[in-house]
Amino acid sequence: MQRLLDIIPPGVTRIDLLAPPFSGHLHPVLAMGRALSTRYQVRIISTHGAEARIQASGLVGLTLEGDYDTLLLPVVNPKYAVKSHPVRLYRQFRAVVGLLKDFADELEQVWLKEGVPDLAIADFTLPVVGEICRRFNVPWWSSLPSPCVLEGRDGAPAYCGGLMPAESRNDRFWHLIHRKKVRLFKRAMFWLFRDVIRQTGITRLYRQDGSESAYSPTRILALSEKEFEFPRTWPDSVVFIGPALYTPPTKGETPPFIAGKRHVLVTLGTHLDWHKDAVAKAVVALARTLPEWEFHFTDGDPAGGEHRRQGNFSRVSWVDYDRWLLRYDVVIHHGGAGIMWHCLKKGVPALVYPIDYDQFDHAARLEYSGRGIWLKGGLKSLENARPLLLRLSETSQSEKKA
Repeated sequence: MQRLLDIIPPGVTRIDLLAPPFSGHLHPVLAMGRALSTRYQVRIISTHGAEARIQASGLVGLTLEGDYDTLLLPVVNPKYAVKSHPVRLYRQFRAVVGLLKDFADELEQVWLKEGVPDLAIADFTLPVVGEICRRFNVPWWSSLPSPCVLEGRDGAPAYCGGLMPAESRNDRFWHLIHRKKVRLFKRAMFWLFRDVIRQTGITRLYRQDGSESAYSPTRILALSEKEFEFPRTWPDSVVFIGPALYTPPTKGETPPFIAGKRHVLVTLGTHLDWHKDAVAKAVVALARTLPEWEFHFTDGDPAGGEHRRQGNFSRVSWVDYDRWLLRYDVVIHHGGAGIMWHCLKKGVPALVYPIDYDQFDHAARLEYSGRGIWLKGGLKSLENARPLLLRLSETSQSEKKA
């Protein structure tokens, strides 16, 4: 986070950081907040669902009064895969727009009551913050855990199944087609919801220079390493500050580690509940092929119940990555930015089983860089992952001995 501290403008004393209450968005903001709090007055603005974790992080929190958590959960954690399905994307976008309008109104009231900051840093899922900042004359930056989703004039676009870098003229042509497809879909959604969107103060999807108005025109904090991303032309506003990794402490139980055994963690993060039972079933089948190993499947719920055990398979509610990740020999994860960077930074080998959103793009980058193995065969690829686990585990053991 030193890079972040280095770019804060002179004269700034109070910084507000804003994020929704979901771990993949809130935890990076908490990581930045903790780093910034060593020099500045920091406040974290979110919903009631984030209060406990903000408090556990030792930071000051401002809570919006609306009942966002009940309404947000079915939007961000639906009972089906969204992917690029147009109807499902439409439904999700329609639900989000209304919530963002309410969020903007609540934020305005909070700043009127509590005072405005010298700088606001908002997670990329909160584009309405920019308009409120404009009204209050507050500088606004965007934080982006997945820089691959940012549109550009070249390179492999996101949300298209995990495209690899172009190696031929034909590849570059198809990348161009996919970029146009992504932009066309966004324009269509903006037009369909133009009346509701304009209530938030957002009047256009793209600025005159072609950049997306959802992101700050001044500074986009890319929470990644530039070398990890595929070659492309980045906007001048993008600054790579590295992954922002932090897990607030919880009172969850210790995962059931067994001395002398090798352990595998399987995680789909805090969302994707619609698919977790099916993945758990596939992991049970995989565990039978490696009876001398222990498999932990986490539901990603820090408030969940007790461990459930079936042979050498345990289903646990929560695994604190900061505390326990180094106890695992291999991780099987969905390609979320948080667990991906936790594994990369801690040197834990990973199999990647992407399911939705930007996860396929992360899987492509891991495979292309040789820092992960992309499981492309669906649930069957999980059930039959024994050879890959053995290979990764042996490599990991050799590296530890060296």
